Amino acid sequence: MRLRSRILLIALSVSLVALAQTPRLQTVEPPNGKPGDELVVSGENLDAQHVAKLFLTIGEQDSEVEVKEQTAEAIRFTIPANTKPGRYNLTVQTTGPSPTLMIQPVFCTVDE
Repeated sequence: MRLRSRILLIALSVSLVALAQTPRLQTVEPPNGKPGDELVVSGENLDAQHVAKLFLTIGEQDSEVEVKEQTAEAIRFTIPANTKPGRYNLTVQTTGPSPTLMIQPVFCTVDE
């Protein structure tokens, strides 16, 4: 019984560490822009160790953005030139052996 409790505690600890390292977007400033404009998304675990790519997502379509600067708390990016007007989710692709796309509850609006 004691061994089983230790194994469960270790598994829980590993899960919590992994969860704590998950990229999380919180805000984007300014909240809108035109193609070619630079925006800054803020959050947690946004450095290159955790985030491989950033996308604007609308429906089933993802448009990779050009990352200009990346830190643990922020990513400065440019809206791609061919981006159509609309309200886009921001999506991160994680790093590691099993990269995952994570649609975040953060939006920006692309104007004409």
